Amino acid sequence: MQDNPAILLPMIVLLPLLGGIINGFFGKRLSKQAVYFIANTAVLGAFVVSVQSFFNLRAAIAVDPSAAFRYEAFRWIAAGSYSFDMSFLLDPLSSVMILVVTGVGFLVHLYSTSYMDSDEGVGRYFSYLNLFVFSMLMLVLGKNLAMLFIGWEGVGACSYLLIGFWFKDMAKAEAGQKAFVVNRIGDIGFVVAIFLLLAYGNGSVDYDSLKLMFSDKVATVSHAPTITLICLLLFVGAAGKSAQIPLHVWLPDAMAGPTPVSALIHAATMVTAGVYMIVRLNFLFALSPHAMTVVMLIGALTALVAASIGLVQNDIKKVLAYSTVSQLGFMFIAVGAGAFAAGIFHLFTHAFFKGCLFLGAGAVIHALHHEQDIRKMGGLAKKLPVIRMTFLISCIAIAGLPPLAGFFSKDAILVETVAFAPEIEKLQTYYGPGFQRQAETMALGEAIRAGKTAADVDRLRIAEKAGELQKQWRTSVESLAPWRKVAFGMGLLAALMTAFYMFRLYFLTFSGTYRGDHHTFDHAHDAPWPMALPLQILAVLSVGAGWLGTPFNHGHWNKFYQWLDPVLERGKYLVHGHLDVKTEYALMALSTVVAATGVALAWSLYKAGPSEKMANLAQSVRPVYQMLLNKYWLDEAFHALIVAPLRGVAQFLFQLVDRLLIDGLMVRAPGMVLIGLSHVGRMVQTGEVQTYLLGVAVGVAALAWYLI
Repeated sequence: MQDNPAILLPMIVLLPLLGGIINGFFGKRLSKQAVYFIANTAVLGAFVVSVQSFFNLRAAIAVDPSAAFRYEAFRWIAAGSYSFDMSFLLDPLSSVMILVVTGVGFLVHLYSTSYMDSDEGVGRYFSYLNLFVFSMLMLVLGKNLAMLFIGWEGVGACSYLLIGFWFKDMAKAEAGQKAFVVNRIGDIGFVVAIFLLLAYGNGSVDYDSLKLMFSDKVATVSHAPTITLICLLLFVGAAGKSAQIPLHVWLPDAMAGPTPVSALIHAATMVTAGVYMIVRLNFLFALSPHAMTVVMLIGALTALVAASIGLVQNDIKKVLAYSTVSQLGFMFIAVGAGAFAAGIFHLFTHAFFKGCLFLGAGAVIHALHHEQDIRKMGGLAKKLPVIRMTFLISCIAIAGLPPLAGFFSKDAILVETVAFAPEIEKLQTYYGPGFQRQAETMALGEAIRAGKTAADVDRLRIAEKAGELQKQWRTSVESLAPWRKVAFGMGLLAALMTAFYMFRLYFLTFSGTYRGDHHTFDHAHDAPWPMALPLQILAVLSVGAGWLGTPFNHGHWNKFYQWLDPVLERGKYLVHGHLDVKTEYALMALSTVVAATGVALAWSLYKAGPSEKMANLAQSVRPVYQMLLNKYWLDEAFHALIVAPLRGVAQFLFQLVDRLLIDGLMVRAPGMVLIGLSHVGRMVQTGEVQTYLLGVAVGVAALAWYLI
């Protein structure tokens, strides 16, 4: 096995699949403890193998910086020039993802053994949970877009099953349907993009083949509009899966599922798939500055809008849901700005503190017998000391206060958003041959149209044309730089709101006096060990994971960036620079002050529970407050503009096609005709001799008339 470390890769994927199959088919016949053992062992085994694979890869990279493990299982599809292999790839990017998916996934499984213990459907629940982890591992370990798409659709299907797990409750079932349908909208763009890549390339969507194809400078320059279209379509898919405006509406409703499901979906798996996909295809996105600017601005808008909605939510899980949407917006700001490593770094740290927050919220709900309204909480600090401490640590981390994990990753995003200084020499070196070739093609076309030959082409004119093309490209890239400042400002404002609403949530839950049913309060208890241990582990990671992002100056390579460098090829495709150290430290200080201001505002208004000052403020700006409370009426707008018209069209087509054409004309009409004919036959076949004689007489008369 050590001779071929890649042999471990299928094992990482297959262990959760095996656990899901066993519990899916036999869960009802097994005891709860057996179900727990199978599900947890499967994911823990995948985590152990992932750690072993990570260290194997680390040892290989120490010898060869470009090392990666590839495992070709079998040829999946072969049709003409098109072929897809069932193959796996472990490189620095996928190694980070499998550690997050299996690590956080196992903690969620362990937590669920206590949280779901009283539920009758634990076999079904853990089967879905195992299959969810399997699908996400397929997504991140797949060596081509076809395998990524299998995992992509797999997590979508499993999210539908898990969000609507309590399907007897119609609201929960509809939430699962909503998540599934909205994701399908985004998937249309993703599928079209894959087809375009197949048509554009050589019939392969293997990452190695795509990277080789898009390193062709001639193709990348002369087909820039096509590349931009492909990138935008891919982003549509990413926006659906990772809940970016306007396809974000499914994620807050996903809170209908069990809380551990929310932690798994929102922290480490499904919602990060879109970010991973863009970073995996960084070599493609980096060739379209316009597409990346769209990604960055949509991310900034999502971060700001979701954070503003989170300011006034009163459901503990809804606050965290909009927080997730906002933090995903930060990740898209990063990848849109070309800070791919910073985006993955925030994905990495976010998995820990957001996982801790959701599991902490679940522990609070569990302790208060399913109470989720933070207006009916308060004073829980002494009752729930472990939950309270881990929740506080995670709040500090997500607020971006030093020295916890969120400070390092969020600062990296904000800094690299404005750290834009095109390196013209690298631009000329990389794209120069492409501009030269495109100029030659254009000059040759002009010569042919003028009735000349290739020998008559003016070489000086070619050089001038190449220079013009290069200048146009450079101007286009530089013209997008101001939008980075816009994204930076929106991100900074979203960071202020994040610190405020997270500590509003903390103070309303744990500070002041209890405002709910005191019988519930008297029986509240701290988390049992299967719930407390994951909370404590995630809290520790929320403190320490960010230190992988040091040294502070991102102009020098830190450990995390160094690890991802072979995949991202920083400096080769992307044309952005870095700020000087003084400016960077100034921006770090600014982001810290912004976060501290948000925390201070929350403390002044909510330290003892809901305050009269805040109620008066909400009343004075009631239209704004109502707009935020109603989430900008985006769900209502979707229903009025999209859902209701589509349902109306569907109902019309149902009545016209199904009822009238199919049921009426094709099914019932032939039967009615035969019934009518049978009535005519019965009128003739009466059994009376006189009637028969009359019929013979009429027949003879008619025949005679015809013959004469």
